[in-house]
Amino acid sequence: MDALDIARWQFGITTVYHFLFVPLTIGMAFIVAALQTAWVRTGNEKWLRLTKFYGKLFLINFAMGVVTGIVQEFQFGMNWSTYSRFVGDIFGAPLAIEALLAFFLESTFLGLWIFGWDRLPKRIHLACIWAAAIGTLLSAYFILAANSFMQHPVGFTYNAERGRAELTDFGAVLTNKVALVTFPHTIAGAFMTAGALVCAVAVWHLIRRPGVDTAPFRSALKIGAWTTLAGLAAVTISGDIQGKIMTDVQPMKMAAAEALYDTEQPASFSILTIGTLDGSEEVWAIKIPNLLSWLATGTWDGEVQGINDLQKEYEITYGPGDYKPNIPVAYWTFRLMIGFGIVAGLIALWALWAIRRGRAPTSKLLLWSAIALPLLPLAANSAGWIFTEMGRQPWIVFSQLFTAAGVSPGTSTAEVVTSLTVFTLLYGGLAVVEVGLLLHFIRKGLPDVSAPPVDEEGEDRPLAFAY
Repeated sequence: MDALDIARWQFGITTVYHFLFVPLTIGMAFIVAALQTAWVRTGNEKWLRLTKFYGKLFLINFAMGVVTGIVQEFQFGMNWSTYSRFVGDIFGAPLAIEALLAFFLESTFLGLWIFGWDRLPKRIHLACIWAAAIGTLLSAYFILAANSFMQHPVGFTYNAERGRAELTDFGAVLTNKVALVTFPHTIAGAFMTAGALVCAVAVWHLIRRPGVDTAPFRSALKIGAWTTLAGLAAVTISGDIQGKIMTDVQPMKMAAAEALYDTEQPASFSILTIGTLDGSEEVWAIKIPNLLSWLATGTWDGEVQGINDLQKEYEITYGPGDYKPNIPVAYWTFRLMIGFGIVAGLIALWALWAIRRGRAPTSKLLLWSAIALPLLPLAANSAGWIFTEMGRQPWIVFSQLFTAAGVSPGTSTAEVVTSLTVFTLLYGGLAVVEVGLLLHFIRKGLPDVSAPPVDEEGEDRPLAFAY
């Protein structure tokens, strides 16, 4: 492999790893805020204990997301300097706003929330976690607006003399139709992921520790399971809209997602397709008639362009070259994304069924399923982003800049291998720390908030330091 291949591997590994924490951070911020709201409104200690318990898990995840996000930024200047130069004028505004407004908003108010227990009035303290949660949404939108430019470039002109895109309409970048549909799809996935974690932890405690904090964890299970199901429904609806927009702006990506080699009208949805080893043609498939036409065009008899026809069209438009993405990767990540999400929803339904009418869950199979539950939406999110980025290839900015042209010209293969090795080892170490901390606090169970913690000298100290 050359420097380009290794740089792509490094970017993929670090980005997927970072995005394990992003959806959990977004979703958990709102769930913790909702739990604290319930406590402030009712005064029921159950909600306070759940707030502080799941708040610990949220804070650990937030810290890991910040660390991995900082490391990820190094790649732009190191491995992708040509790409950074090309999109710098476009990305500068949304990413600067994300850092200076959204991230400062969430980090500042999160700090107030952490250290404001028993120091701030209840409602002001509650407002802090809501402000932090809203900050995570703003961060997500500005970052997705930048990514959406890579999928569907708008609001710019190309400066041939400088060899870069230059911003002409910031509003167009922020209201890119790809961003407008990707944002709700991503946020729905975040709520689904966070709900799955809340539900899974509650199931584990109810089965492994029956009779201990049963009432709080039953409530947590219901909140987590219903959040997972609501997230799944929102992901499905927004994903349907996103598929139609994707077909409009990147028809090759939709064709690759279905391994559709020849244009069809109406087009069938492939449940399973076996193609040649080089991914050039279909050998055998199981299909649902007309479904792909609906997914791509919104009509049951719509035309969906095939890979071979789009390849010919792109050669005429952009010149000679191979404009097909990796078909097997696009095909299977699309299906894994859907499959993992559906299985997570089924487990959430099972958990709700297990506690119906006051019943206590006892199934060992449910316990093991609950352990897998939070991993499923994470895997679905990762598969979705791999599909989004791999399906755009060979472009790094669709129709404007090839991936091969975006890599740093002076970076050697040895340098990229070294950075990949260092980052992989670093992320491996961080993963051990993350898992260890999460398991420690999960096993510890709900905190006792009946009295303030006491330090070694016997003096009361703020509940903030209970974290």
